Amino acid sequence: MARVADLVVKWGGKEYQIVGLSETESVKDLKNAIYRETRVLPERQKLMGLKFKGKVPDDDVQLCMLKLKPTTRIMMVGTREEDLMAVTEPPEDTPEVLNDFDIEEEEIAIQHREEYLAKIDRRIRDYKVEVLNPPREGKKLLVLDIDYTLFDHRSVAESSWELMRPYLHEFLQSAYEDYDIVIWSATSMIWIEEKMKLLGVSSSPSYKLCFMLDSAAMISVHTPKYGVIEVKPLGVIWGRYEQWSEKNTIMFDDIRRNFIMNPQTGLRIRAFREAHLNRGKDDELLRLKKYLKDIASLDDFTVLNHRKWERYKPKLYLKPSNKDKKRNDEPGDKHISRDYSHQDNGS
Repeated sequence: MARVADLVVKWGGKEYQIVGLSETESVKDLKNAIYRETRVLPERQKLMGLKFKGKVPDDDVQLCMLKLKPTTRIMMVGTREEDLMAVTEPPEDTPEVLNDFDIEEEEIAIQHREEYLAKIDRRIRDYKVEVLNPPREGKKLLVLDIDYTLFDHRSVAESSWELMRPYLHEFLQSAYEDYDIVIWSATSMIWIEEKMKLLGVSSSPSYKLCFMLDSAAMISVHTPKYGVIEVKPLGVIWGRYEQWSEKNTIMFDDIRRNFIMNPQTGLRIRAFREAHLNRGKDDELLRLKKYLKDIASLDDFTVLNHRKWERYKPKLYLKPSNKDKKRNDEPGDKHISRDYSHQDNGS
């Protein structure tokens, strides 16, 4: 796969070399690479010097179409999150996703595409994971989104607990008994750390986070129907930690397209919005706590259909009573089957 010439981005009085991009990658991939070097979010980047058909290229334009030269210098205007004054408020220009879409056909089309697997390999190699607490032997993996999954980050409130999803700490404490917990949010690490502090997650004595991932660990993919989208490929984690795979990992996110690269492993949680109206009636985490506990003993999660998690019933293996044993041993009696393992678990 051909690579583009190394690029130089000038920002804040310094120059940053961007290397390793292929010609088939997009402007969005370039912005993600710049973010990894400068920590300026892609949506805050304004790149000067890139032209496509006489105008600023869209994010889905491939780099080979830009005819970049080895001498190309890109001037960037943008601000790091650390430099913003109100660190407890989300960026005002971050687009709010109101609706998701059905991506079932798209999943089949891109899940095993070579170019996207190559991107995952690069994240495994280049993305730096700061381990907060080492993985525990024998524990399964739970990967959690933040915004609208654990926290309503846009409603107005006087304190963070009003925006916190009900039963959050009870849910995490229960999950921690069987799962190592990873946070993965499509924003910068400073926001993730700030929100975990506000919610009291990072300081809880009842459970621990294994590590956290930000938007730089995500990859962009192109779908024929919806164009370029950013996704959270669990292969970035599986490629680093051999004890986890699709067989023992589950991911919660309110946006289903985030796990388009690993659809079997994702569970779309109902979005928690308008906290001031819904706090008293939202019990999603309470019910999901039970689901995680019910499936924790399974050796292989790929037999599950997480879309039907609300109808899941653990299979029962009941021992026959002494009376049943005696009856089965009596001559002349018909054999009575006591196999309770055939229950429909909704999967």
